[in-house]
Amino acid sequence: MKTFSTKQAARQVGIHWVTLLRWQADGKVSASEQLGMNGGKHWRWTAKDIVKIREYKKRHYREGQGRRSKSAVKTK
Repeated sequence: MKTFSTKQAARQVGIHWVTLLRWQADGKVSASEQLGMNGGKHWRWTAKDIVKIREYKKRHYREGQGRRSKSAVKTK
């Protein structure tokens, strides 16, 4: 199964890779695989993960307009 780096996955979804890492740290999205390299953590994302990221982005992210208000998220 083909996997993607964090930067590749973020590029496919249309967000910055730091945003993707922040969403992951907050528990909003998760990667399928974690690799330990050079004392750090590197994440690998599958096509299914990228679909989940797109769905999360569609529900919660408004580019250039800031975050949606909590009331707007609850009503949808």
